[in-house]
Amino acid sequence: MYSGSSDGESHDTPPQRKIPPASSMLWVRNLRRYIGSGAGLGSEALMELETKRILLEIFKEKQQKSQEAGTIPSFYKKKPEEGSISGRVQRLAKYRFLKKQSDLLLNSDDLAAMWNCLRENCVIDDATGAEKMNYEDFCHIASVCTEQIGPKCRRFFSPSNFMKFEKDEAGRIAILPFYLYVMRTVSLTQARIDMSELDEDSDGFLQSHEMESYILGLIPNLAQLRDMPEPFTQMYCRIASQKFFFFCDPHRRGKACIKKILLSNCLQELMELHQESEEEITDTEQAENWFSLTSAQRICDMFLALDKDCSGSLSKQELKEYADGTLTEIFIERVFDEHVRRGKSGSGNSREMDFDSFLDFVLALENKDTQEGLTYLFRCLDLQGRGFLTTADIHSLFRDVHQKWIEGGNYELCIEDVRDEIWDMVKPTDPLKITLDDLLGCKQGGTVASMLIDVRGFWAHDNRENLLQEEEEPPEEESQ
Repeated sequence: MYSGSSDGESHDTPPQRKIPPASSMLWVRNLRRYIGSGAGLGSEALMELETKRILLEIFKEKQQKSQEAGTIPSFYKKKPEEGSISGRVQRLAKYRFLKKQSDLLLNSDDLAAMWNCLRENCVIDDATGAEKMNYEDFCHIASVCTEQIGPKCRRFFSPSNFMKFEKDEAGRIAILPFYLYVMRTVSLTQARIDMSELDEDSDGFLQSHEMESYILGLIPNLAQLRDMPEPFTQMYCRIASQKFFFFCDPHRRGKACIKKILLSNCLQELMELHQESEEEITDTEQAENWFSLTSAQRICDMFLALDKDCSGSLSKQELKEYADGTLTEIFIERVFDEHVRRGKSGSGNSREMDFDSFLDFVLALENKDTQEGLTYLFRCLDLQGRGFLTTADIHSLFRDVHQKWIEGGNYELCIEDVRDEIWDMVKPTDPLKITLDDLLGCKQGGTVASMLIDVRGFWAHDNRENLLQEEEEPPEEESQ
């Protein structure tokens, strides 16, 4: 029935036929030549083929340039031209990315829902009355919030976030600090998105006009700025923007890093204007915040009062009237030497301080204890530009203070004694000179700078004990 034998004898299998490679087949070679020529292809295939050819040429060109350049890497990339396809693609990609990041943020309704979940699922500490939660409550609240708000809140309920907060003996954390952390994270992320949208060249830095646009967009949402007169808005944005650049652009390049802006105290100080105070705030308290309307108007009025000839800039003689004329002449001279640009004509009389330079001047004097303020002032104190102060420099600087001190009817003092006192306050690493690092390290650099440039600052140091006693007396009188 079957042709095969049943006795187990094997038959020789015929040898397998070897398949030639595809490249050797005639029809394959003809098809490749046909496709390679582009004949018979549709418009989309032709476009893809042309795109591939252009990209290959670009790659070969870059490869050739890198070989010619040797081992030096490329550190400069030309920005796309305005209206070019690459520029449009870059803006579109940036817009979509920022839109996606914005959609992942919690809005005000989401934050309110999270706060309700935290309060409904926490426990009350019997000792302090604070609302707290342990890790089990934390995980349960995370599940409830995810159901009500969505998965975008899940990232705040990670174990690492729970471990960031201070815990009591029972391992519980307070819900208020956690909620404030969530609010601050959302606020900073939203601020970064808003700033990135204004960053025209997408380099991670904001120029002055971009920073002013960001502040202008914030004004309607800041409760303490709602009553700002509309004509003053542009001037306010200029004044507010200058503080960001004073602290976040130390090299004066004309642009401030967005990351540095977000981490600076300036942004936190600006955001304080969101809060509506139930109690009446005095003008003095409002003036302490650079971004308050009272402070901005004070600075603007101060500049207008000093500008006697209404030229829009200040001469040395006009600036000497600042702070009732208590600043020394040598300090005013040094400010103009180090921080005021020369006029276009190049003559000495044309050098005057514009409004932006005046803002830096005021910021430095009002923030003498900060690194940025002290750096500004140290350049003025360093008479020889050597990076350090000697006893001769201290003597020259304090000589003008001493003269104003005597003219004010005060007691006679010895300049050498003041010089020795400054040396004892700073305790420099090198006993023969004082550097900027010495002033920053001694934590009294602002006081030392005030003693050398302002007779009122020296008076405050000389009467520091009496001033401290006066500050302590009012509470004692109230208690009696």
